[in-house]
Amino acid sequence: MKTLLIPKYIVTNDENDSIIQNSAVEISFNKITGIYNLSEFDLKNFNGEILHFPDLTLIPGFVQTHIHLCQTLFRGLADDLQLLDWLQYRIFPYENAHDENSLRASVRAGLNELISGGTTCILDMGTLRHQEIIFDELDKSGIRAFAGNCLIDENDLFPQFKSTTKDQIDYTYSLAKEFHDSSGGRIKFGFAPRFVLSCSQELLCESFEMKKDFKGSLYHTHSSENKNEIQEVRKRYAKENIEYFKSINAIDDHSIFAHCIHTNENEIQIMKQTKMRVAHCPSSNLKLASGIANIPRYLKEGISVSLGADGAPCNNNLSAFVEMRLAALIQKPIHGAEVMDAKTVFKLATIEGAKALHLDNEIGSIEIGKKADLVLLNLNDANHSYSDDLNQIYSDIVYSSNNNSVHSVMIDGEWKIKNYSSVIYDPSEIVIEAKEQLKKLLKRV
Repeated sequence: MKTLLIPKYIVTNDENDSIIQNSAVEISFNKITGIYNLSEFDLKNFNGEILHFPDLTLIPGFVQTHIHLCQTLFRGLADDLQLLDWLQYRIFPYENAHDENSLRASVRAGLNELISGGTTCILDMGTLRHQEIIFDELDKSGIRAFAGNCLIDENDLFPQFKSTTKDQIDYTYSLAKEFHDSSGGRIKFGFAPRFVLSCSQELLCESFEMKKDFKGSLYHTHSSENKNEIQEVRKRYAKENIEYFKSINAIDDHSIFAHCIHTNENEIQIMKQTKMRVAHCPSSNLKLASGIANIPRYLKEGISVSLGADGAPCNNNLSAFVEMRLAALIQKPIHGAEVMDAKTVFKLATIEGAKALHLDNEIGSIEIGKKADLVLLNLNDANHSYSDDLNQIYSDIVYSSNNNSVHSVMIDGEWKIKNYSSVIYDPSEIVIEAKEQLKKLLKRV
């Protein structure tokens, strides 16, 4: 079955950054099989479904490279705390209290929010136990994802929330064997040590080496987020975070480190030389008072940067629009108004996210042969610009849009949101279940 989408504009994200109009995108099964100029295309003889969207703009789906689905249930319950207190007094106790039902409710709430906001691919950190639930919900939702159980074998902040090194390694390997490249290749495994302070060297190294057994998998962790965290790492190992990962040979071009706010010159060179990726989470970094990563410097050095909302308790949204807007705005008082322009930031949320995940041959742009992960935006209402300049579209997306601008979402050739309504979830049921499960969870804390 072929489908022809005819929007007002198509933001392709191709190598020429083409924005085209009077054009159509052909989809067969889960791929883009044609992009046609309508003045040269015979619509009458098209053998398939034709969908007209004369007021909407078609873009590639957003890619978020740092998410905590297990934390969605805790939104609003961990405000106004810095990182280590936030973990010790709120997040670790809450995550530790998850059972299968509360975890499922949290994941479903997060996925509904992400997909409704135009995010079509994520890298999720997972949690310590019941990781199978997360994979099950990823499969059911239809989202494209990397995920893996969160690895913790040391935890001075909250000792109840950890496992043994051997159990962590065994559990992780069994999960990777079962779920890597599952759901027709839509779901892949990401080896996810929480951060240096919660992992032994053995666990960090073993999980990194394990990655090599699963082609296309990733190594996903937190790094250099908080000054107190860095002081403790320095106290233990006489090195900064990224220097430590380098010293134990646990960093490469399939490594995605969330945050990377406080890095020294040597670490920046390590990041550049190893071609590791940075997941920039501006909302989380501001809310936890962690700081502002020097993203313009990283981009100047050719270091891969992409965006992530992090988790609901440190944001408190899971919106790519919020992260794009903040990623642009917070750098301007420091580096000048001209840095982090709208086009650059839009690309961080799409094609650069795809590159970070090594999926840029499949997603991140609207080109023939790529997967049909697409979003239709309404940029035609009163809170968007009134200009006919095509380049203004980037400004409209980054500075003026929000989740309410998302009209429809397609992942892997299937509609997940149509005309502002979810095809896969009943939002009211998700809210009811989330509230019920949260009440039960808080009794277990």
